[in-house]
Amino acid sequence: MGQFVDLSGFWIPLVTPFQGDQVDLPALQRLVGHLAKAPITGFVACGSTGEAESLTHAEQLAVLDTVLAHGHDKPVIMGMAGTRLDDMLPHLHDITRRPVAAVLISAPYYLRPSQAGIAAHFRALADASAAPVMLYDVPVRTGVQMTLDTLLGLAAHPNIRGIKDCGGDEDKTRALVDDGRLTVLAGDDHRIFSTVCMGGAGAIAASGHLLPQHYARLVASARDGRLAEARRLYHALAPLSLALFAEPNPSVSKAVLARQGWMSDALRPPHSPASVEAVQRAWVALEAAERKLSA
Repeated sequence: MGQFVDLSGFWIPLVTPFQGDQVDLPALQRLVGHLAKAPITGFVACGSTGEAESLTHAEQLAVLDTVLAHGHDKPVIMGMAGTRLDDMLPHLHDITRRPVAAVLISAPYYLRPSQAGIAAHFRALADASAAPVMLYDVPVRTGVQMTLDTLLGLAAHPNIRGIKDCGGDEDKTRALVDDGRLTVLAGDDHRIFSTVCMGGAGAIAASGHLLPQHYARLVASARDGRLAEARRLYHALAPLSLALFAEPNPSVSKAVLARQGWMSDALRPPHSPASVEAVQRAWVALEAAERKLSA
């Protein structure tokens, strides 16, 4: 079983840069080195923001190795998804041979399993994992609803330590925080403030690619009870978070990062580039946030 790891704090789920149809590892190296200078907790490699389901297993491991090597010793959580345990278990073994802080695993998609089937799937992976497991509750992507009873049942597993909460159900979030066994991290960027003020432990938020120091401060100030500062940061950053998710993630974030010179504005199909209008709105929101936060 995985060793105890503090999964609280602010994590950035990384985009995966491309150059044409190839993963652009040099661009990823530069981006990770830049972001690691901010007071963030660590990174998530190959999550949904990283277009992981469009990458081969070999490409995913190359991304992970790059982040581990160039992240200034920041801890790294590795994303994982799938439906066939026979495919997932060897990949899990390859991942956990590396020094990952945890493995973030989403519910099995498309097949519409029962809650019992979902729970058995996660238990099998947690049993086999040499690293702690984080649940990824994201029904908007998987089409799978994980009930509170299922999540609380999985919280009893000694190797299931946390949850990235994108369920969109505030009552479920509150119950998980109150239960206290899982490290609850906000996964919807616009719910960072409410989740942490409720007692959540932090966030995994793609908006942190931009102004990472301020998103990290938002989490830290809310956790420490410095609510006036947290409110100021939240109101400055919320329009940016909403603008970055106006079209399917990570299209808008990648376009803004490309405009800043970090990578090319390339996505792997079936993703497509963000509209010019969405990118401009996000750019305006970024500039407005910078002005507010420098005042």
